[in-house]
Amino acid sequence: MAITDDHKQLHVAMFPWLAFSHIIPFLELSKSIAQKEHRVSLLSAARNIQRFPILPPNLSPLINLVKLTLPRVKELPSNAESTMDVSTDDIPYLKRAFDGLQPEVTRFLKDESPDWIIYDFAPYWFPSVAAGLGISRVFFSIINAWFIAFQGPSPDDLINGSDDRRIAKDFLAPPKWVPFPSKLCYRKHEANWMVGCVSVNAYEVSDAYRSGMVLKGSDCLFIIHCYEFEPQWLTL
Repeated sequence: MAITDDHKQLHVAMFPWLAFSHIIPFLELSKSIAQKEHRVSLLSAARNIQRFPILPPNLSPLINLVKLTLPRVKELPSNAESTMDVSTDDIPYLKRAFDGLQPEVTRFLKDESPDWIIYDFAPYWFPSVAAGLGISRVFFSIINAWFIAFQGPSPDDLINGSDDRRIAKDFLAPPKWVPFPSKLCYRKHEANWMVGCVSVNAYEVSDAYRSGMVLKGSDCLFIIHCYEFEPQWLTL
């Protein structure tokens, strides 16, 4: 597909969370966008980019891998730049370091002025920064529709903490706002993990708050889904 006068080449920036289970879907989406001959800038910590697979030669001129300097946090190992470098207990500190990228990422947006920015659940501060610069905003959820529906009935509920689920038992049944019969629920170990998501972490920001802010501040949502598998959840 060639770029013509009536098909403007866009510049799309990508900002995934510091986990390769998130980074790889963003990288694959970057390739798909580059195949349409649009420019892509994928931002991540420098050590993560060094671990990326080699880009296809026909796409590499269109994909700019932007190395960010992850701020040091004393609770983390000196070379920790992704979840694979830390224990589960240390992930909140990795989120603190991730939030420290705000000044550097803001400078990139001001200097490069991308047409679109596609980001993950973690940078709760990012949509307002991009909106202030007039950049169109997309939350790319790498997790399917039912998970988002389980999180809360609205972004405001996630932001305000008005969800009354507080213990693991509360997550062992579908939430009360699901309007159709369903046996879908978390397993016990997953329910324990969800309790952590709605709790304030080491940086005093819960994952629920992060998700609520990016959902509320986005122009649209990209989601990996299978309509035949979860039609009701996708609609919800």
